[in-house]
Amino acid sequence: MTKQSSALKHALLVGAMPMLYCAMPAYCAEKVVPAVAQADPSRIVPDTVSDSWKTSWPLLMKYITKSNGPFPKPDDYAGWEASYTANEKRVRPLVAGSAKMWRVETREARLGGVPVLRIVPSNWHDDGRVLIHVHGGGFTSGSVYTSLGMSTQVAAETGLQVISVDYTVAPRGRWQQVTDQVIAAYKAVLAEGVAPENIAMIGESAGGSIVAGTTLKVRDLGLPMPAAVILWSPWSDVSGAGDTYRTLADAEPMLTMPSLNASALAYADIADQKNPYVSPVYGDFSKGYPPTLIQGGTREVFLSNCVRLYQSIKAGAGNATLDLYEGMIHGFQSILPTSPESKSALRTVRAFLDRNMKAGGDAANVAGVKRSPTD
Repeated sequence: MTKQSSALKHALLVGAMPMLYCAMPAYCAEKVVPAVAQADPSRIVPDTVSDSWKTSWPLLMKYITKSNGPFPKPDDYAGWEASYTANEKRVRPLVAGSAKMWRVETREARLGGVPVLRIVPSNWHDDGRVLIHVHGGGFTSGSVYTSLGMSTQVAAETGLQVISVDYTVAPRGRWQQVTDQVIAAYKAVLAEGVAPENIAMIGESAGGSIVAGTTLKVRDLGLPMPAAVILWSPWSDVSGAGDTYRTLADAEPMLTMPSLNASALAYADIADQKNPYVSPVYGDFSKGYPPTLIQGGTREVFLSNCVRLYQSIKAGAGNATLDLYEGMIHGFQSILPTSPESKSALRTVRAFLDRNMKAGGDAANVAGVKRSPTD
């Protein structure tokens, strides 16, 4: 193996494997669909992506598999706990070097009684802005530790301090509790003196759904909303409605409907799955909502989730930007962070935050952060 291919393999392990394992229940990570012939559309590299992705795609497809179960029942707490534990043991070593790679510092803390991980770039200058991160993982897996590949990348690329919320995953934590936990952390940041116009929220996949739904709940509770919301491939409709759940099912290399359905049922009963706090695509955005950036790829079944949520926000006269990337798969921004597509996506994120967040003030006391001597 050449030095270049070895480096590529390491990059994919750090970026792709955590995203894969956090995208579906780890309970069945070994029970995968067997490898098939090259004709499988999910294995074929799009001819319109960058050379970086064309080069990486064959190796990436060796590690990405599609799982059809079996999965634990919604009330099988022991089964889901085993899934969660297996996922943490598998993924944490893969992302253990993320903080060093992105040159950030991490610190455990609690906000509003909720465990969080504070992530600060090495060259951080406190301009009063805070980015609250909610991790993905299909609602049933993942943590602030397994999502370090994404959260450290965002901290480094935006220059902002990131507070990653370690909410209780389903089925131990269902949608009512999870959204309340994110709100508790948000209120604690406000209580530390950070103005809402200095706060933004970001989430990927299921975390994007939680961020979008929680922001609706924040509004409905009469709390000041954050200045901006960023959603990476948000799972904005967990009920299974959406054209690309079917039209892109074969081309999607990672997510499957059986895995999504199992996780959705663990998070919310069928009767609750169209509640806007669960599936924000059904929200009423005419009552106000922060400027929202939605990013996704054309090679993922969540494409309809991106488009429909964008349309819902615009229908409510909201400020939304839909930023789609040709041929990209679920979580592409962190899977291959040095690719032109990922770099473009992160530049867009930073510019969006700079436009919509008010700099100034002092957030140095949030979660016990201390100023550096040079500040």
